[in-house]
Amino acid sequence: MHTMGARGLTEDELQSFRENGYLILEGATDAESVGILQERCSLLIDQHEHVNEHARQQVHAATATNEPVIDEHYLESARNISFFLEANAVDKSTGQLNVAKPQSFNTIGHALHDLDPVFRAFSRSDEVACILRSLGYKRPIPVQSMYIFKQPRIGGKVVPHQDSTFIYTEPLSTVGFWFALEDANLDNGCLCVLPVSHKRLGLQQRFILDPADKTVAFDAEVQPHDLSSFVPIECKAGTLVLLHA
Repeated sequence: MHTMGARGLTEDELQSFRENGYLILEGATDAESVGILQERCSLLIDQHEHVNEHARQQVHAATATNEPVIDEHYLESARNISFFLEANAVDKSTGQLNVAKPQSFNTIGHALHDLDPVFRAFSRSDEVACILRSLGYKRPIPVQSMYIFKQPRIGGKVVPHQDSTFIYTEPLSTVGFWFALEDANLDNGCLCVLPVSHKRLGLQQRFILDPADKTVAFDAEVQPHDLSSFVPIECKAGTLVLLHA
């Protein structure tokens, strides 16, 4: 993978990340690497043969609802390359897709970093390791990976959330790497962040598995956020956004 080079963050970048809870690194990944990841994703979609079965067993993304999710496909995705459909890609009366297969997916995850050789190499690159070392990590380990789509006309929203709600450690240690694989803007569903919320709010809730009956649910209600306080991150393909979890 050709990226901005195996360098850590500068002192100014570290200070900005610690203060604001996010950091934008333009040109972190070059066009060739972006194209390789996109092509690999297209190949995974082409090889996926059970899309109609998943349509009949449609699962809503956990970040878009506070209702408990009870689904083996979702729970097992932590150790698989699993495909999740957009809710509006499925005809509710027939259980069949009502859009073309490539436009039907919401997410692919959550073990691309382990099971796919292309995404594994990208996730474990020297460039990624150098950034994490500069943040103070001794032995960083990728634990979740997703290829997230923003499908035209049917794409579902992702409500405000914190990554440590879903990937919890004691002490809190998760950091998110969000790579733009297309130019992202307000028209096509770019990322939005709430600056300094990692200091002002702290971790608001956790998403907890009950091992007895294999259900998962949030452990607390969160008051609606003022969306006008969020900052949109409009950026070019190849940009990396670091996110305090």
